[in-house]
Amino acid sequence: MKGIRVKFPRPGVVELEEYDVRDPGRGEVLIENDISLISSGTELTAFRGEFPRPSAWSEYVKYPFYPGYSCVGRVIKVGEGVKALEVGERVAAMGPHATHFIARAEDVVKVPETISSDAATFHTIASGVMNSVRLARVTLGEKVVVVGAGLLGQMAVQFSRLSGGFPVIAVDLYDLRLKLALASGATAVLNASREPLVEGVRRLVGEADVVFEVTGNPKVIPLAIKLVRSLGRLVILSSPRGPTTLDFHDEVNRPSRVILGTHFTSQPVVETPYNPWTRKRNTELFFSLLEAGIAKVKHLITHRYSIRDAPEAYKLISEKPGECLGVLLEY
Repeated sequence: MKGIRVKFPRPGVVELEEYDVRDPGRGEVLIENDISLISSGTELTAFRGEFPRPSAWSEYVKYPFYPGYSCVGRVIKVGEGVKALEVGERVAAMGPHATHFIARAEDVVKVPETISSDAATFHTIASGVMNSVRLARVTLGEKVVVVGAGLLGQMAVQFSRLSGGFPVIAVDLYDLRLKLALASGATAVLNASREPLVEGVRRLVGEADVVFEVTGNPKVIPLAIKLVRSLGRLVILSSPRGPTTLDFHDEVNRPSRVILGTHFTSQPVVETPYNPWTRKRNTELFFSLLEAGIAKVKHLITHRYSIRDAPEAYKLISEKPGECLGVLLEY
């Protein structure tokens, strides 16, 4: 069987590639994709090639690069030893933008029938942000600032509010994202293209207990840390695209601020008493929150394309970032 997948052969170029779809091995399932979400921050960085070399970025993004990691589809074949999944079941998995892909059965999560595939496809981003908010230990009444209102930032707003953060301020350069952040639960927003970041946030909330940096721009980090109170936390939720310069005495040591990195991969592989919140369990919680109407993502979807029009989708995200947010690929 042949499939079609999205490919970045080199920076700035998107192609569709035909490939052979293999059968699942032991413990694996073959999934036919229904829909996938473009993770605009990570994938735009890979598409443009805007990262230092050598770096962890350059270890991850090797051309040709096959983007995508948040899919919803149907199981069409199961490998030997798979007992918990059956052919025909709708599932969520970390797969590429491709018509078909293989996943380990233990990493796949069933999607409840009450949840749309559109909403479920946010699962990878949601689980990663849940992990970040937990590690940040946002508590009732803490002032939270989310710098960067892309997809990750929107989820950070929602889960910070759910954890008791109040007020929760969203900062971005684009009015569309700020409008959506209000719908996500932000109590106030700041357009940093019109008002300086530090002055604007201090006007709104004074100093913050927790600041999430979600822009990916390393130049923002020295500004973001100035928003944090003494003994407060700066959480690097984005994957910064390069090094930055920081006066650790004046900005970290003397005010006793904490800098916390919270990458998606820091979710534990297995449940332990210390931390039971694996990616799979976070995904299941996200689905429960969607069912209950507590988590909301429908308003974040701005565009959808057929996989055959994927080059147009990346052109939109790259050239008009202020006019889009959640972009879906259909199969």
